[in-house]
Amino acid sequence: MAKPHFQWDDALLLDEQLNSDERMIRDAARDYCQGRLLPRVLEANRHERFDREIMTELGELGLLGSTIEGYGCAGASYVAYGLVAREVERVDSGYRSAMSVQSSLVMYPIYAYGTEEQKQKYLPKLATGEWVGCFGLTEPNHGSDPGSMITRARSVDGGYSLSGSKMWITNSPIADVFVVWGKTDDGEIRGFVLEKGMKGLSAPKIEGKFSLRASITGEIVMDEVFVPEANLLPNVKGLKGPFGCLNKARYGIAWGAMGAAEFCWQAARQYTLDRIQFGRPLAATQLIQLKLANFQTEITLGLQAALRVGRLMDEGRAAPEMISLIKRNNCGKALDIARVSRDMHGGNGISDEFHVIRHVMNLEAVNTYEGTHDVHALILGRAQTGIAAFGN
Repeated sequence: MAKPHFQWDDALLLDEQLNSDERMIRDAARDYCQGRLLPRVLEANRHERFDREIMTELGELGLLGSTIEGYGCAGASYVAYGLVAREVERVDSGYRSAMSVQSSLVMYPIYAYGTEEQKQKYLPKLATGEWVGCFGLTEPNHGSDPGSMITRARSVDGGYSLSGSKMWITNSPIADVFVVWGKTDDGEIRGFVLEKGMKGLSAPKIEGKFSLRASITGEIVMDEVFVPEANLLPNVKGLKGPFGCLNKARYGIAWGAMGAAEFCWQAARQYTLDRIQFGRPLAATQLIQLKLANFQTEITLGLQAALRVGRLMDEGRAAPEMISLIKRNNCGKALDIARVSRDMHGGNGISDEFHVIRHVMNLEAVNTYEGTHDVHALILGRAQTGIAAFGN
């Protein structure tokens, strides 16, 4: 029997744990990301520009709403969705944000909570990227505590009048479809589908971000926007509506963050092999090898955890706390890896041409959004103790 071979960049043989469909989807995503996204990202990040046609290109590849069955969607596994997120974020977290918002936070709630008429109207055009969607939950003064939102949906003849504002909304300035959460007259949180052009609806761009610069972010401002009854998502009430979507997105983030971490790890490995100081490669030193071993270990374990949760999601057995665990771990570890990789690049590490500093800045946001590192710790603490430490 041949001696087992250790593959340094796939230490526990993740690739062998995938089926042929998952490998095919991953490879198609990798080819697109490396061939079409990577050449754009440097200028996009420098100039804080999102190329709208990327959504159409993702749609052509079947990568928008890929886990949904029917309505022009691919019906792929959650593992395949995670693998795609990993490939997109290997290039840039902002591009993965645009994809995962469209898929998990716009298409999924319409599919899970909407009427058949809503599904037929919105999902096919969102799947092709003809329409872009956004998700409005966070408010200027209500981030980790969305239950205290002040957006109101007042009952009026034929529907609702929505007033309020949402903050840090990926895709909102270019969105055609807005999935917005607000409180009705009885204080219940409900979801609504708004459309570009509705009177009183605006989505100003947020300028001056130093993270996710290749993704467009804005506000949603609603000033007595009339929303017909037919645009209410009827099949969910309360925070379980937005949290159900966020769990799908957080799962994708756990995979995506590992893609960004893998880029930083492999860039640091190659840089320290090539960089000669004191007559030998930096990679010949114990300090560098220790850091590379730490990167390899955390990424390998993070990917295995993401794969396991993906399999459980495909079996309908994944608890939300599992997703909190991998989102928290993988994002925190990815940020640590990116920071250390930046340091290993020395002065070159702050140049965007080496890409690592962009991943550092992006992962600062990824570690915070869709549940901060600390809030996910409190979710896990509540699961262990039965005590919610969020408030009084």
